[in-house]
Amino acid sequence: MFEFAWPWLFLLLPLPWLLLRWRPATEERGAALHLPYAGVLDPLDVAAVGRGVAVGRIGAWLVWGLLVAAVARPQWIGEASDLPRSGRELLLALDVSGSMNIGDMSLNGAQATRFQAMQVIVGDFIARRAGDRVGLILFGSNAYLLTPLTFDVKTVKTQLDESAVGLAGRETAIGDALGLAIKRLRGRPEAQRVVVLLTDGVNTAGEIDPRKAAELAHSEKVRVYTIGLGSERMRVDDFFGSRTVNPSADLDAALLTQIADKTGGRFFRARDTAELAGIYQEIDRLEPAADQSERYRPVRELFYLPLGAALLLALLPLLDPRRYASLLPGRSS
Repeated sequence: MFEFAWPWLFLLLPLPWLLLRWRPATEERGAALHLPYAGVLDPLDVAAVGRGVAVGRIGAWLVWGLLVAAVARPQWIGEASDLPRSGRELLLALDVSGSMNIGDMSLNGAQATRFQAMQVIVGDFIARRAGDRVGLILFGSNAYLLTPLTFDVKTVKTQLDESAVGLAGRETAIGDALGLAIKRLRGRPEAQRVVVLLTDGVNTAGEIDPRKAAELAHSEKVRVYTIGLGSERMRVDDFFGSRTVNPSADLDAALLTQIADKTGGRFFRARDTAELAGIYQEIDRLEPAADQSERYRPVRELFYLPLGAALLLALLPLLDPRRYASLLPGRSS
């Protein structure tokens, strides 16, 4: 949609006429055009001079009108779109150690590994975080920043879908993962720094003690939500037949609880996919995504169009100076 930002400036259009009309009489007489040789001019020459003066006046008025139009700020207003009002700086630290390959989960009635269940449910969580900056850290024996913080949640989900168990090693470096997340969130708005850390085991690798990392997160005002993933009952077959085992016996729930409590977050226990999905819904509620209610309309300034036209029109007499010189008294072409 086309409009002028300051249309009231068009009230300036008659300003030159008003200045000429109201100037003192002496000034008006002094500015009169005298033709000392008018008696020797051919009548056609006099008419040409008159036409030149008329054309000059029209051109001057056009230049003035274009300058006023430029000052009035012509704009093209684009279609309205949603603009995030405030979003989270959200880092997902996900365990991809060897134990994430244990098949104690189910998806759509079929057996699935912990990693497969995590991909589906966390992927859905990522897709709902429009307006947030979301990043992805994968950790095993080491911690790696797979996707820096970005508004492009589709790319983050794609990176998660293309990851694999063992990509960062077979062990579990919880402290290193949390330390890397804190480092990446440093400098971001304090109230928006959030980490969601998911693991199915105990800290067995890395250089940073998880408890020290939790203290650092507290000092940096980073909220950490921890999730312990894994079923507590699983049927396995061995040499002596079928028996029930606890595949999550190594899960350090006490450590994860301590990390969450220290940083103002919460610890969640996910024994199956339904609980895991419910946990991410709860995190959605505790850390809502950006409010999309604010509307934004892109504005393109077009002042340069009438300004350029005024400049071009003002320079036209310079294109053929001999033609305009011939209109002056005492000159011949």
